[in-house]
Amino acid sequence: MNQNLWRKHAMRYLQITIGCLLVCLGFNLFLIPAHLLTGGISGVALIIYYLTDLPVGMQNLVYNLPILYLAYRVFGRLYAVDTIFGTVALSVILDATHFLVDWSICADPMLNSIFGGVLAGVGFGMVFRANANTGGLDVIAAVTKKYYSLDVGTVVFILNFLIIMGSVALFGMEVALFSIVSIYVTAELTNRVAAGLNREKSIFIVSPQAKAICSDIMENVHRGATFIDGRGGFAEEPKNILFVVVSLTQVSRVKTIVAHHDPQAFMIVSDTSEVSGKGFTLACESYEDARRKWQQTHEKQLEFEQLHGKREK
Repeated sequence: MNQNLWRKHAMRYLQITIGCLLVCLGFNLFLIPAHLLTGGISGVALIIYYLTDLPVGMQNLVYNLPILYLAYRVFGRLYAVDTIFGTVALSVILDATHFLVDWSICADPMLNSIFGGVLAGVGFGMVFRANANTGGLDVIAAVTKKYYSLDVGTVVFILNFLIIMGSVALFGMEVALFSIVSIYVTAELTNRVAAGLNREKSIFIVSPQAKAICSDIMENVHRGATFIDGRGGFAEEPKNILFVVVSLTQVSRVKTIVAHHDPQAFMIVSDTSEVSGKGFTLACESYEDARRKWQQTHEKQLEFEQLHGKREK
């Protein structure tokens, strides 16, 4: 048990380290050679670097010291340990890979802003998926949310906006605009990776033919389904609601099945960011095997009831 726990923690910290490496590659291969900025404390460190040539990683670590103390005081030891690890890993790798700045693999500032944002976004997303962070504005936003009930995204946006305004005054509007593109791409990729890339579709079907639709979906689409008891809001009559999660390529097949059984069915199809369980992240038995097991269980139940009934007589 302890060995599995240690292995789980080792894999988590390895994921954080790889995420920090990707962030640093985005910085040193694309953003810094193009003299672009990013959000958060690292954005402040980049401004100072462009003005004084002080190492970005060292600055990031120094600026985060009071924030790390704040994380420990407000959220406790476990949160602080993960934050310290992420901050130190990012700072050390950032300076260790700084030699990549001299490669200058791309001269187009737009491409630098996009690909730098992509690498940074994927890296930050991996860190967040490991339930960690790299300090900076994330901790400040979490503290303000806890004590002042401010939205985290709003706080981060305001602080990043102030950084961008500073870059306008120091480096001009063009640098600021390309930096905004990079920050946007980073935020989008961070959210997508943190939420999960296995995007599926969840479908709610309201129809009196829900049972026939369910059997058809399980037999032909090979997806499980769940019945939900509902009631209409106007006449308060009972409603048969079917819930099913499918892949993007299976949506059209479900629509065809629903239209075949009930063209008037009410159906909602929505995005689902991450799905886990049988049929998705766990192995799932086939419909035929599940049906066979259900029949065997049903037959045994009938035999038991018949035998029990005879004994009572």
